[in-house]
Parts: sequence; C-alpha cells; structure tokens
Amino acid sequence: MDYTISFQATILQALTALNKIGHAVQTLFVVDDNNRMVGTLTDGDIRRSLIAGNPIDTPVNLVMNTDFQFIWKYDWDVRKLKSLRKKGILFIPILDAQQHIVGVFNLMKYKNILPIDAVLMAGGKGERLRPLTEKTPKPLLPVGDKAIIDYNIDNLTYYGIKNISVTVNYLKEQLEEHFTTEHNGIKVQCVREPRFLGTIGSLRFVKKFENETILVMNSDLFTNIDLEDFYLQFIETGADMSAAAVPYSISVPYGIFDVNEDSITGLREKPNFNYYANAGIYLIKREILDFIPEDTFFNATDLIELLISQNKKVVRFPIHGYWIDIGNKDEYAKAQDIVRHL
Repeated sequence: MDYTISFQATILQALTALNKIGHAVQTLFVVDDNNRMVGTLTDGDIRRSLIAGNPIDTPVNLVMNTDFQFIWKYDWDVRKLKSLRKKGILFIPILDAQQHIVGVFNLMKYKNILPIDAVLMAGGKGERLRPLTEKTPKPLLPVGDKAIIDYNIDNLTYYGIKNISVTVNYLKEQLEEHFTTEHNGIKVQCVREPRFLGTIGSLRFVKKFENETILVMNSDLFTNIDLEDFYLQFIETGADMSAAAVPYSISVPYGIFDVNEDSITGLREKPNFNYYANAGIYLIKREILDFIPEDTFFNATDLIELLISQNKKVVRFPIHGYWIDIGNKDEYAKAQDIVRHL
C-alpha cells in the first residue's frame, strides 16, 4: 500500500513516500512490525518536527500522531464517518479486529458507505411523455449528457451503495443492454418484471439482498436527496418504513369560511395550506418484504397503508434539495434546465 510506512522509517523516507502519493490528502498510515496500524503521519507533522530541530533521520514513531481516527470493518459507523467529514478528515483507514488496514475510505470520492441495497423501478411505459417514450424507455431519456436513470445510479454510488438492482418491463431489452457495462465500478443487476405489478410489487422478484435496509425508488426521478440523512433518520427513529416527502403548498386566493352545518364559525382570508407529497423514494426493513404479496399488482402506497393498519412505524423524511418527477414534458424540460445550471 503506497499510503503505509513502517514506524522504523525515517522522516526523509516519509517525505519521499508522501511525494509519491500524488493526491490532495497528504497522510501516511504508520504500521508496526506486525503490520498493525499505530499512527498517522502528515506533512504538517514532519514540518513541526523539523522546526523543533529534529534531524532528517528521526524515526517516524517519534513524530507520528497516535491519536488517529479509523473505522472498524466489523462495526461500520455511518454517523462517525459523517462527523469525520465535517471535521475535514477525508482519508480514513478501515481496520480489522487485529488493527490491520484492510482498506481506506476516501471521503473526497464518496460521501459515505451506507449499508443499503437499492432497487430502482424502471418498468413503466412513460405514456405521458409520448412520443418520446414510444421507442425509448423513460429511464433512458437523456437529461443533459446522460440518461435519467444514470443520475440516480451516480447518486447511489456516491453514498457507497454497491448492491443495486433495476426492475424492468417495458422495452426491457434496452435497459438490460444499457447495464451490461459497469457504472462507477458497480455492476447493476436487471430484474425482469413478468407483468406490470405497480410501484413496489416487482420488489419480490429481486432474489438476493445483502443488507437489512432496502432503498426503493422510481428510476425516473431527478433529485439530490441526502441519502445519508435519510438513512440515519430511518435508523434512529426505529422505523419499519420511511417515505421521502416534498413540501407542497396550496394558496387559496379567496376568503374561506369555517362552517358548522349552516353556521359560519370563522373566516380565513386567502389561506395557505402546507402538505408533504409522496416523493416515490422509500427505505424499508428487509423483513417488511413479507408484507408485499407475490406476483400481485401492489403499489408503495398500498404497503404504507398496510403497515399502518398493522401498527408498524412509518415515518416521513423531508427532501430539502431539488426533486422532479419526470412524468410529463414540462417536468422533463425543468430537469433539462436544472442540469444546465448544475
């Protein structure tokens, strides 16, 4: 590993190693004779040591920082990674139980690594976008220089989500061909839906899940939802299902009466009503899959209502960024405009 150095190496050897790294995070991980991590060393540590009068052949174990940050491989801590990122620590070693370095997490490339499996629903016909979708499935329509669905794949991989499936139906061969190549180093699995099964019914055809939390979303959305905060809220609330939501306001341009039968009990002049609309993005516990009937038309809203009737915990997560459901030509044009300004 070009980012490790022996604790017996000299400052001069450390400077040579730092010069070879060639990336913005100038950090070396110091290991002992048993290859266990014992410290970190930065160019700042070396600079302070030289200013203090230490010679260039000083061993790094006298200069290194022994109070270093790391992540245990067997106890992945999403919240700790978020905290380290806020502190500006962007290059984090992953250690096994023996304190050997088994990997390095680069927060310049990924925002986090969420223990989530993702399923994108891509089987719809996109009828409101015809004639654009007569020969092209809606998820493959271009927005800027890439397909709609690829923005969602990129966002998932940015949060370290690696197990990604796409359920396909209408013009499925095109989507299957699209995903024959890897995206950001991830092999996306296509799962055929035998017939149209609603917005979540096809989830039962995904045969393998690796994590206990499953993200389900429509593939034709254009959004910068913060999946890290979405996941953390889901875990911290102990929810069985979380539905992402977008603020939706209605302004009534008239005075509105409050009535009780024929009697007017109050008046509200031009009121605003604030709601949260379903964004088509959900987190569910893996065990909740058992509530989805097999080979049956079933929408995500059906699942929400069923879970509520069974006294399961269903929460909402408000989206604070942009969100567009590319369901018609106006929304498609809006997404194109956003891309031009990103």
